[in-house]
Amino acid sequence: MTELAWLAGLAASAFLSATVLPGNSELALATLLSQTPQLLWPALLVASVANTAGSTTSLWLGRRAPAKPLPPRTARWFARFGPATLLLSWVPLLGDALPLAAGWLRLPWWPCLGWLAAGKTARYLLLAWGLQQWQ
Repeated sequence: MTELAWLAGLAASAFLSATVLPGNSELALATLLSQTPQLLWPALLVASVANTAGSTTSLWLGRRAPAKPLPPRTARWFARFGPATLLLSWVPLLGDALPLAAGWLRLPWWPCLGWLAAGKTARYLLLAWGLQQWQ
């Protein structure tokens, strides 16, 4: 496979993994780095941007949903932490719902995008670091 094909596959997996559709971007990144370790930094950039874009799509879709009250616990969580809650958007299952809820609550767009990107990037950096320690 060419380097571009590796990165395109990673981008598709990372984007889909950030939505409610199935995808496993961690496995895709680990496979890419084991086969083409010279792509470390491009792979981290692609995975982070594509995964953030997938979550941003969920945020946008949440804004399109009719406004209804969230469960009280979820509403309190977002009221307390606001857009910073999206730092946890990398967490499996919970992370898919957080951008939707943030959109539904009409949280401010740019802070949400910043926290999403920070959480996604931190996850991939940690994964890549762990893979390097393992080898």
